[in-house]
Amino acid sequence: MPFFAYSFFFLILPSAVVLIGAFQDDKGGFTTKNISEVIHTPQYRHAFRTSIEISLLTAFLGGVLGLLMAYAAVKRGTPRWIRPTLSTFSGVAANFAGVPLAFAFIATLGTLGIVTKYMRDHFGFNPYEHGFSLFTFTGVSIVYLYFQIPLMILVIMPALDGLRAEWREASSNLGGTAYHYWRHVGIPVLAPSILGGMVLLFGNSFSAYATAYSLTGGAINLVPLVIGQNIGADVLSNPHLSQALALGMIVVIAFSMTVYALLQRRASRWVKR
Repeated sequence: MPFFAYSFFFLILPSAVVLIGAFQDDKGGFTTKNISEVIHTPQYRHAFRTSIEISLLTAFLGGVLGLLMAYAAVKRGTPRWIRPTLSTFSGVAANFAGVPLAFAFIATLGTLGIVTKYMRDHFGFNPYEHGFSLFTFTGVSIVYLYFQIPLMILVIMPALDGLRAEWREASSNLGGTAYHYWRHVGIPVLAPSILGGMVLLFGNSFSAYATAYSLTGGAINLVPLVIGQNIGADVLSNPHLSQALALGMIVVIAFSMTVYALLQRRASRWVKR
């Protein structure tokens, strides 16, 4: 009962309010104007495209880097203290976002950041003079990777534990090399978990708001930021249009979570119980 009550008040009910509000006008009547405006307005289409692009990029890079780091921590020969240390850090970093994360990166890589100042003073190189900026698409992607990589590490570690030592031994006894093992055993077994983890990273990035807003102040055209601007505007406030945008986000997130659930169901057979 507590689970169903929690799900109703914090998931089902808010989603229903967004769904209904997206098809209402200012007087409460039914209309498809909000949905049509989201579809046909270039600004909103660009916001969805930018959000999807940054989510795909950080999901792919975070998935690959997280996989490599997790494998380095769990493989044979790695000192035992590395895995619990990495897991603890990943558990903290995966949930470290918003204003504190944005401030940490501004203090480190901003125009007056510690690292930027050190590179300028000691190497005569200022990345901001060569087109880099922490407050652009590239900068936001770098910041997102800070919590995307740890999340991938937490997701993929159980799958890596499912790679049993006897499979590698059987491959070696049959004359297989490391390439053959990963080509015919390791990668096929891990593929659902890897893809599922990347889908989870996509949804995590697509719905992020506080980090991007704190870092750029809304300068980047992302869907969560556009929703916040429409809701927070004093004169041009349009809550029903914001609900239509939120409905589009729900559709994208629901699709990605459905794919994630299907992949995790297939991958669960390989996880040690």
